[in-house]
Amino acid sequence: MRLIGLLAANHRLPLCAVILLSLISAVVSVAVIAFIQIKLVASQGELWANLGWFIGLLLLLLISATCAQVALHILGHRFVYHKRLQLVRQLLATDIEQLERLGGAKVLVALNTDVRNITIAFVHLPELVYGAVLCATAFAYLAYLSLPLFFVSLIVIAATAGLGFILVHKISAYIKQVRHYDDELYSNYQAMIDGRKELALSPARAQAFFQEDFHSNALAYRQAVTQADIHNGFAGNLANTLVLGLIGVIFFLAVALEWAPMSVASTFALVILFLRAPLMAAMSAIPVLVAANVSINKLNGMNLASDPEAHSTTATLDAKKAQPDANGVGFQSIRFHNVEYRYQSEADNSFSVGPINLTLERGQLIFIIGGNGSGKSTFARLLTGLYRPQLGHIEIDGQAVNAAKWSEYRQLFSAVFTDFHLFHRILDGHGEQVPQTLVNTWLNRLAMQHKVSANDGRFSHVNYSQGQRKRLALLLAVLEQRGCLLLDEWAADQDPYFRNLFYQDILPLLQQQGITIIAITHDDKYFDQADRILRMDGGQLSELTPAEVQQAQQVVKEVIN
Repeated sequence: MRLIGLLAANHRLPLCAVILLSLISAVVSVAVIAFIQIKLVASQGELWANLGWFIGLLLLLLISATCAQVALHILGHRFVYHKRLQLVRQLLATDIEQLERLGGAKVLVALNTDVRNITIAFVHLPELVYGAVLCATAFAYLAYLSLPLFFVSLIVIAATAGLGFILVHKISAYIKQVRHYDDELYSNYQAMIDGRKELALSPARAQAFFQEDFHSNALAYRQAVTQADIHNGFAGNLANTLVLGLIGVIFFLAVALEWAPMSVASTFALVILFLRAPLMAAMSAIPVLVAANVSINKLNGMNLASDPEAHSTTATLDAKKAQPDANGVGFQSIRFHNVEYRYQSEADNSFSVGPINLTLERGQLIFIIGGNGSGKSTFARLLTGLYRPQLGHIEIDGQAVNAAKWSEYRQLFSAVFTDFHLFHRILDGHGEQVPQTLVNTWLNRLAMQHKVSANDGRFSHVNYSQGQRKRLALLLAVLEQRGCLLLDEWAADQDPYFRNLFYQDILPLLQQQGITIIAITHDDKYFDQADRILRMDGGQLSELTPAEVQQAQQVVKEVIN
């Protein structure tokens, strides 16, 4: 199983120690059975002395078995802990393009279901490891007692294992289906949460969503998991029946055919009965391990960023280099050279942006206009480094931004996108706490001082209207003190008074601090505030002349109307 392989690859020495402890426990278990046969049953002398040795062996068995299982539990949960950290680091290091292709539901089910499956597997792993080691040790002892009976036992156990393998293959197929419908159900949950207002307003749509989407996936999930459990139960019952049947065969061969003495047959029966519980536990652990294996394959198939710890270290070092200087900037110019980006699609009419040739100078205030679907948001993501150019390249102060410098390039920017998330934590660009006086200054400037307080570097609340939430998002972006600030339709949710304050006071103030500002906007009334106005149309970016600005104002009015 891949689970064991991952343990062996990442924790080889601890795993070897666990196996050694399991082997010691298994040897002591067999020694207890042998002691019962040789000393307690066959020998009548020194009964009390033998009883003392027997109690000592039982204590040794308890200690060795407990140590083996505790060690494996500690190792397993440590592995899960590191796997969870690694997964989150990978998600943080993965380009937004890949995360968007995966979708939020698949990311959530990976963090929840897949990590849970791996955790549960490690809870059951001791049973499988202990059962396997114990069976190997016990069968070695049985071979020592009687080779003919041993080979018969081996054949029956091998046949049981073969049938079990066939059933496990079927169980694996059903568990893969279960995992697939997990993805679908999480997508339904997300759609239900995101579309709760629309579903509340339209009972017919809600009923159609319930019947056609959720109910069909829930039914398919139920059918797949039921089949998996049925096959698992049958596998356990089959193993139990064959093991008990083996005991009858052993006594028949020993008594009727005189293959071995009765004492040997009794020892065989005792050992097989002793193995019955570990074997059943191991059989019950197999579906859990199969589910964990499916989850590991799912995680590997997400194509997340590799070597996240190295990425994190590099990002930390680059953050210091990418931070603005005393004037609030970290660059002199940004240049787009024949940059192109096309959305992946099999259709011939898939949308593309570019080629873009553009130079942005430090401290400029730039407005970007354009209709819906013209490519403004795609350009914003290209500019901030969230999307990487598929053709062409970006230069910072004449130096091309390569893969090694991509994290450093992104840290030139802070942004408020239309689909922004508002965090409680207030941090500067180094991840350090911002002075309280500076936070209070911006709360007053954004007219939020009576709505929210900031204590110990956290907002007291973030559940406000969209316009007020955007003000707090702007505060967070400004306090990061990056060289370039991108605002995507920021003023669209502001009242007329604060919209005027934003264009007339706040943007000029930020520009005076040397911050380069790129604002996507339709507010033609304030076009005269910008140093440059760029227009995106059909994925093509162009800069407007003063005469074209007046014409664009008229176009914007028509778009809005």
